[in-house]
Amino acid sequence: CFLINRLFQNRIHDIMTGYRAVGNLFVKSFPVMSQGFEIETEMTVHALDKNFVLEEIPVVYRDRPEGSVSKLDTMKDGMRVLGTIATLFREYRPYYFFSSISLLLWLVATAFFFPILLEFFKTGLVPRFPTLIVVGVVATAGILLWICGVILQVIANKHRQLYEMMLNMMAQMAQKM
Repeated sequence: CFLINRLFQNRIHDIMTGYRAVGNLFVKSFPVMSQGFEIETEMTVHALDKNFVLEEIPVVYRDRPEGSVSKLDTMKDGMRVLGTIATLFREYRPYYFFSSISLLLWLVATAFFFPILLEFFKTGLVPRFPTLIVVGVVATAGILLWICGVILQVIANKHRQLYEMMLNMMAQMAQKM
């Protein structure tokens, strides 16, 4: 939950347990992409992104009855959920996703470029020319990823607007019936 809250700027306490009650608009407009345990994550992120009302009602949690067996595989299901979170972060928040990778590439490029620059100021020579070429390629990849993030964020924002318009049309049609 901590990861969802950080990536999608919310304060949800638990996305994995409990029942889900969803409205008609949510059901008709939610694109189910997951096939397993990660559906809860997908539903939560979709609801957060599309500004659906999300309310948590605390429930009493009890231990599993003695002799019963869980169908969950902690590692396998956990990795699937983390993969789903990464995919949803890339799709719903592309600017932050690609900017994070871009920043990492720029930090790596700077770390390798700085010693080359210092050596150039001391001697006037560039003794590690292949490293300089790789630094240029890594820095260029960082710029391209950042630009991709900007473009994809604009597209995601436009999709969000179109989604809102579609929901409004669906609500109007439901009222007429």
